[in-house]
Amino acid sequence: MPIENENSMTNLEQAEKYWQQLLSLPTLTDETVQLVKANETHLYQAFSRSSFLAYTILHKPQLLSEILAHQPSKEPLKDYKTRLSAVLQDTNNEDALFETLRKFRNKEMARITFCDVLNKQSIEESLKHVSALADTLVTGAYYWLYESLTTRYGKPVGEDGDMHMYILGMGKLGGGELNFSSDIDLIFAYPEKGITQGGRKKLENQQFFTKLAQKLIQALNKITNEGQVYRVDMRLRPFGDSGPLVMHFAALEDYYQDQGRHWERFAMVKARILNDDGSTDVKWLKSILHPFTFRRYLDFTTIDALRNMKKLIATEIRRRRLSNNIKLGAGGIREVEFFAQSFQLIHGGREPSLQSKSLLSTLDALAELGIVENSVTSQLKLDYLFLRKIEHTLQQSQDKQTQTLPDTLWEKQALIAVMGFKSYDQFINTLEETMARVHGHFNELVEESHESHTEEDTLFDACQDAWQLTLQLEEFYGAFAEHLNEQEITGIYAALNDFKEKQRSYRIGQKGEDTLNKLLPEIVYVLVVQHPTHMTLVLSRLLGVIEAITGRTTYLDLLLENPDVLKQLVRLCERSDWIAQEIKRFPLLLDELLTPLYLGQQNTDIETSKTEYTDELRETMLRVEFDDIEVLMDSWRQFKLCQQLRIAASDISASLPINNVSDKLTVLAEVILESVVNAAWMQMRERFGVPSHLEETDKGFAVVGYGKLGGYELGYGSDLDLVFLHNAPRGSTTNGTKSIESQQFYIKLAQRIMHLLNTKTLFGQLYETDLRLRPSGNAGLLCCHIDGYEKYQKEEAWTWEHQALVRARAICGDSTLLDSFNHVRKSILSLPRERQELALDVSKMRLKMRDHLLSKTNEKVDLKQCEGGITDIEFMAQYWVLGYAHSHNSLTDYPDNLRIFDAAVNEGIIEPETGNSLQTSYLALREQYHHLTLADTKFADQTDALDKIREKVKGYWDTLFGSCVD
Repeated sequence: MPIENENSMTNLEQAEKYWQQLLSLPTLTDETVQLVKANETHLYQAFSRSSFLAYTILHKPQLLSEILAHQPSKEPLKDYKTRLSAVLQDTNNEDALFETLRKFRNKEMARITFCDVLNKQSIEESLKHVSALADTLVTGAYYWLYESLTTRYGKPVGEDGDMHMYILGMGKLGGGELNFSSDIDLIFAYPEKGITQGGRKKLENQQFFTKLAQKLIQALNKITNEGQVYRVDMRLRPFGDSGPLVMHFAALEDYYQDQGRHWERFAMVKARILNDDGSTDVKWLKSILHPFTFRRYLDFTTIDALRNMKKLIATEIRRRRLSNNIKLGAGGIREVEFFAQSFQLIHGGREPSLQSKSLLSTLDALAELGIVENSVTSQLKLDYLFLRKIEHTLQQSQDKQTQTLPDTLWEKQALIAVMGFKSYDQFINTLEETMARVHGHFNELVEESHESHTEEDTLFDACQDAWQLTLQLEEFYGAFAEHLNEQEITGIYAALNDFKEKQRSYRIGQKGEDTLNKLLPEIVYVLVVQHPTHMTLVLSRLLGVIEAITGRTTYLDLLLENPDVLKQLVRLCERSDWIAQEIKRFPLLLDELLTPLYLGQQNTDIETSKTEYTDELRETMLRVEFDDIEVLMDSWRQFKLCQQLRIAASDISASLPINNVSDKLTVLAEVILESVVNAAWMQMRERFGVPSHLEETDKGFAVVGYGKLGGYELGYGSDLDLVFLHNAPRGSTTNGTKSIESQQFYIKLAQRIMHLLNTKTLFGQLYETDLRLRPSGNAGLLCCHIDGYEKYQKEEAWTWEHQALVRARAICGDSTLLDSFNHVRKSILSLPRERQELALDVSKMRLKMRDHLLSKTNEKVDLKQCEGGITDIEFMAQYWVLGYAHSHNSLTDYPDNLRIFDAAVNEGIIEPETGNSLQTSYLALREQYHHLTLADTKFADQTDALDKIREKVKGYWDTLFGSCVD
């Protein structure tokens, strides 16, 4: 509406003008006049902030009571649909439809404006209301027109009944965060071809839905005396303006599979089916769009596209000088949207919480997943909402789609009044600070991998030449002589040439080849800069990883676009061939390197670690059905692989002491084992029911861990020594349709657990298990009754079996059964024994093990079986427990050697110096053994330091058992 001298008019002068016009309306009733005067303060204030609201009331004063009485609904979508449906019932032609839609829209937008300019609702609520209103108007018009057309042409019919055209709302409409005076971007699709049924004139489905689409666009877009509902933009549909107005699903799928472009994926992140009726057809449509939008694995193939889009945004800002545009300017709304959607495209395939249509929900998810710091997302949300509030206020001023700061005095005053600022300068200062923050985060996205190359550019040029050119060794040497020695240069030269030969046989397509040609110079560059020892060996390990992922351009892009990830990979490959081999076998582990937060674990508390693992595994398994065996097994294995890599990386970086490394590996196994037991139980219960003696959630079942699992000393790749126990009464049976004896049920349960643990899938074996420590060994039952277990331990077990019991620990199962096991363990370990005879048994068993297991080599050392090695220390601890526990009960409290030594010192059995020395030696040997595993080797080099440790341990052994040796 034109305003006289609007450049100089204040907002209060404008309000006064509208106020006088309202009071002078000849159509006002006495009742309306009273209503106006009773609400003078609110109306005057609102008029000073929105000429659209004043204009609406001046032309439709009958709306006053509804506007003034309006309270924002907590369920706006439901409320709008109910009220629009009521007025559409009396609409019997298209002209009436047009009028009804526009009147409804204008009234509701005026009500929203009244609440907004007086700050009666938050901007989040306003966005929700504007979006819900748009949903209601679009779908209300659609269903009215659908019914109208089917009366004449009949209905398109599919296998599941009436067929509909589904409306994809794009952009902010799809995200449920529509701005006040926005156009709406739509895409139309219908399930399948066919012919309408039941009408006077049949049409092909394509014709029917095209007519429907045209009428819907006209119903929304056409400008009448009542204005228009929405400007409709259809350019986001397949093939844009040259494409069909509506497509069937098969054609839509073909398009997105074969011709879908990066920007269309970006747009599809926000796509939402407005008339989602939960039908099979809707699920079909979602199944087409989801894999196109969100790739299953971390997707870095779009980085170049995102970078180009970012450059276009920056270019447009400079070209159009958009400094006063809160949407398109530097640090504007678009940059927040780009920030969130970039992460959605990259990570959304792996993280369902990032598949949200809502920008605000996406920012929350980024923080919860640890992808973006919480402080960043929290500030971005505040800044985004601040900008959106400004945008709404600007558009509610005159119901125009604008994001440009105002020029007129009254609009500036209106803006700061709504936004709560004392002066326009104060507002501008805050806005500039806000947009500067947003632009800073935007600038950090998808940076060039080597924007920081300055003096070192010549080195990077050499790295590019090393891969891209066919150099002679002399030329290669000349390129790297300043950085590497002759041996390193020769090794790298040979390794790269070998890899080039292999690469020629790969069928990776042009895109994969282009990526590889960019990545290899990066690898050489990082390798030279970090300059690890054994450089040629590290490069060989790295190239092994690259060879494994060459067919997966997503992972090549991941390394190319994330220099920190590449540097971390080099460090890990330098320190651990085991890690290199694990990543080579399971490239999904590369994803873990994106989250360096996890690769420097400082938490050393067992219970905290267990809680963290339990929560993370539970969240992972929530998406998996217990009877989907293949997915279950893969999920456990992926979880274990990822967590082990995190632990190993922390181990290598020395952020975790060796005993804490074992603690974490042990509780990881416990958490996975408990999940496996629960899944196996549900699968067995489904088939056989449960043993009839059980109450409520009891299982009557327990798992006992021996050896390294029992002693909190698991290493990388350790197997699990397990014993399964139950407490079913004799003769008990299960209560399922297919009933079996309870003993047989528990045996089958044990077999199921073993299957889930031992089976090798694409992600390897979960854990190798050993049940030979159960009563009677391989000849015994897979699952033993607790009473039988106790009887065996008392009457039949050998000394070595009681030694093993020292390191046994209740892992998971029913608390009563675990308590029973603990009682049995304590009572057996506390039996009086003749120490000389015990010492003889222990030393004989040790010699037997050494003869059987020790590798005969003079050059390398077997840290476990050698004299003065790990097993010697373990046997001494076991001897002290078995020999003294009957009079010193604290020796049975813990199953791990370190605390057994503490107890032995506290009880006066050994000297503090002895206990401390054995603990230090034990930790040093275990740390070296862990690192041997990481280096993928079994034997240690002979060193003076190692000889000193072994001699010290051997001295303690000889003192304790020397008299037992012939």
